[in-house]
Amino acid sequence: MFESVTLAFQGIWGHKLRSFLTMLGIIIGIAAIMTIVSTIQGTNEQIKQNLIGSGTDAVKIELYQGDMQFDFSYTQIPEGVPMITEDVKKQILDLEEVSDLALYNTRRYTDCIFYQNTTYSGALFGIDNKYFDVYNYYVQYGRNFDESDFNEYKKVAILDTVASKSLFESEVPIGKTIEIFEEPYIVIGVVDKVSKFKPVINSISDYQTYMQESNGEIFIPNSNWTILYNYNEPENIVIKARSTDDMAKAGNKASEILSNRIVNQDENNKISYKNDDLLKQAKQLQELGTSTNNQLLLIASISLVVGGIGVMNIMLVSVTERTKEIGLKRAIGAKRKRILLQFLTEASVLTSTGGVIGIIVGIIAAQIISKVSMVPVAISIPATIISVVFSMVIGIIFGIIPAMKASKLNPIEALRSE
Repeated sequence: MFESVTLAFQGIWGHKLRSFLTMLGIIIGIAAIMTIVSTIQGTNEQIKQNLIGSGTDAVKIELYQGDMQFDFSYTQIPEGVPMITEDVKKQILDLEEVSDLALYNTRRYTDCIFYQNTTYSGALFGIDNKYFDVYNYYVQYGRNFDESDFNEYKKVAILDTVASKSLFESEVPIGKTIEIFEEPYIVIGVVDKVSKFKPVINSISDYQTYMQESNGEIFIPNSNWTILYNYNEPENIVIKARSTDDMAKAGNKASEILSNRIVNQDENNKISYKNDDLLKQAKQLQELGTSTNNQLLLIASISLVVGGIGVMNIMLVSVTERTKEIGLKRAIGAKRKRILLQFLTEASVLTSTGGVIGIIVGIIAAQIISKVSMVPVAISIPATIISVVFSMVIGIIFGIIPAMKASKLNPIEALRSE
């Protein structure tokens, strides 16, 4: 076998131009497939990262009526939805997929916050003392909430970096006073996420999908929420999954625990807690391009078939050229099986070499496309291995006819041929 491979490489090197032209179809096909697969995987990974973000593995669980999320700016508080107690929190924390949780209330958009003549139009959150830990926030400057802020109903606020820039531009906001519902709140800190992940925005639809909270966030102790809005309202919850793969399962289990506590249900418009299944959203977005991607892969695969036909053609020429060589080998005792194996080896080595070159060209092409069009790429090791194996299989399939023709040559006629 080793001798056959050595002879195959000698044959390729002895006819460099002819071998390269023969491999060209394989090189183009494999390069195209590698480029497409790398782009598909890179895009899919980018979609997943855009939705999940910095990898905090945090899952929001919020109250819904049917398929509509409750917005307490416009809807009344539903009956039969109890507050989340310590016992319920413990029950959720006991789930094997959950490592931590936090409670919060929110208004996604508010126009009741001012600093001097500047109006803030982002999100307002009433949070507990676990919220920043679950979402991996850190205090950039100033301080975090402490227990006295919650217990003594202190009117203090923390801003994220976007809200800080929106209200104060280049000023340091610590110690300054903002108005929330005409009540003064002192800014005590500015927070940011540990991982400064930013979604890749290539279109208007990407912006609408990923940048829903681009106006920033302001946080106050959740003990003050009732003071601002004059009534208790059901809390939302955010859980921290033990891993990214546990996010969906953790969210579903926690949602079920919370929903089972709701009483007096209207079956036609059922109230329940639902979690953001970001992995499911990512999969749905990824599947949108599946049919197009499959068509591109099919077109690229056609070039492999064309390349295989080229291999078969050149191997038939090679059999004709080497008729005397084959006859001599048969005359000194070489069996048909040996001749068959030699030509199959030459064909598979030829296509495998083209496959390896095609992989290199495909990786380079994928990187160039990424730089030019800002499309992310991810090189797939399984796809690389499969490409080499597939190119070898093509060599065997399309080399079988020339190899069989060579092995069936009559040694006497082969020696007499001109």
